[in-house]
Amino acid sequence: MKEESGRLDGRLAYARLHGAGPGIVFLPGFRSDMQGSKALALRDHCAARGQAFLRFDYSGHGESAGRFEDGTIGAWTADAIAVFDALTEGPQIVVGSSMGGWIATLLALARPARVAALVGIAPAPDFTEALMWPAFSEAQRATILRDGVLHLPSQYGEPTPITRALIEDGKRHCVLGSPIPIRCPVRILQGMRDPDVPWRHALRTVESLESDDVRLHLVKDGDHRLSREGDLRLLTETIEALLPRAES
Repeated sequence: MKEESGRLDGRLAYARLHGAGPGIVFLPGFRSDMQGSKALALRDHCAARGQAFLRFDYSGHGESAGRFEDGTIGAWTADAIAVFDALTEGPQIVVGSSMGGWIATLLALARPARVAALVGIAPAPDFTEALMWPAFSEAQRATILRDGVLHLPSQYGEPTPITRALIEDGKRHCVLGSPIPIRCPVRILQGMRDPDVPWRHALRTVESLESDDVRLHLVKDGDHRLSREGDLRLLTETIEALLPRAES
């Protein structure tokens, strides 16, 4: 199968495979993009089995237009919905990594009739409010409130700009404070040695979902990325097991 690439509305870079449904949609994480190992592993898996697949970059990420600093959870969710509406048809299994797990949740709430199943890889709903802001020092919080941005050192590369707009917008999109009205099958893959999203955060997510068809797979030696060969195999096996449920 040949992958088609392009830009939606001249802004959002995407790549997709045309194939059988239900399709698979991959949502990357914070400062990640569609060239990551999980996205490419899913592309190869879907190509081999003739499955429709879509991956893309949020604005300010990867090959898409815009500045990362201008992004917020709401803006990136709007990107995901726009790509989902324009480039997919019929039921879809939505796979979200880290922040992508939060956006996948918001996408499922916005398009419940078309999201047939969710897969979260170290999903991080509410991370700006529940994980990031509490971890900041008083000095860091003061910098964000005073200057509008904090440049946070990152183990993954250049410092990450954390804006006041990101934090304040994140509050408006939190989902864990009350039951989440998602009733499709949900699968969560979570490393127990994840330094960014503690595995107990995954338990809170499981408890909040209204669906009874929710399974949490804890990988005891797994990190945040879950990109090792065995982790990627677990991901594709999880999706394979969901396909019959998503088709019904």
